[in-house]
Amino acid sequence: MTIKKGIILAGGLGSRLYPLTKASNKQLLPIFDKPTIYYPLSTLMLMGIQDILFISRAEDLKVLENLFGDGKSLGVSFSYRVQDEPRGLADAFIVGEDFINNDSVAMILGDNFFHGHGLSSFLQSKTENHKGAHLFTYRVEDPSAYGVVTTDTDGRIIKIDEKPTNPESNLAITGLYLFDGSVSGRAKKIKPSKRGELEITDLIKSYDAEIEMAQLGRGYVWLDVGQPKSLLDASNYVEVIQSRQGILVASPEEIALRMEYIARKQFDSIVKKMPKSPYQKKLFKI
Repeated sequence: MTIKKGIILAGGLGSRLYPLTKASNKQLLPIFDKPTIYYPLSTLMLMGIQDILFISRAEDLKVLENLFGDGKSLGVSFSYRVQDEPRGLADAFIVGEDFINNDSVAMILGDNFFHGHGLSSFLQSKTENHKGAHLFTYRVEDPSAYGVVTTDTDGRIIKIDEKPTNPESNLAITGLYLFDGSVSGRAKKIKPSKRGELEITDLIKSYDAEIEMAQLGRGYVWLDVGQPKSLLDASNYVEVIQSRQGILVASPEEIALRMEYIARKQFDSIVKKMPKSPYQKKLFKI
């Protein structure tokens, strides 16, 4: 089944970014010239997903609704659900059960940054005829802060560990996942970990032989921007790409036009209504 639905989990307390997050949701902090939440949203839109659910705390959800509305101006549909406390990543599939409605779904974390030439085509190919669970991994120097995949010599998954003290592999599981329509039922059966959370790795393991993995190679960039240095790294990366190439990275308006979610006339109308800014100026050049 081709995946048509996506979830952006924009919850959490953002404790690693304190005091930046004392008065702001971490997904609203800037990556160069755009809110962080623009980047995972753009990833889903580039995957061809137009039905998107935002999950966050009640106080943050109001801000997200003000920022994005119902999505109609971008040719997509946005809906919103409250996660009143951080109960683990797998909890998103319980909160969003009625939205998923037994369909296959993609989920991306609101603080994850993906970029690279051909990324859209690469991700779209994984959403077609999807079944089971699908992970995207990325080679990192220190994987102990992430879920880690260990493979055999043929690239088959033999082990998945959640934040291991002594990782057996440097393949980190990124914050982008694809699951079939059974995911909500599976999430309900998971027992909380020692941290008191429903771990995404336990949900993945429930699929056993139905787990597939795609590694994001050297041509792609993945960052978890949940800490100050990675937030700065992402900002510097975007600034370099945009300044050198004269393009925009992760512009929902541009993506909506290029993916033909909206017509040129609608795009022009959106841009003209924006305040005068460098962002508007770049969109005018398209």
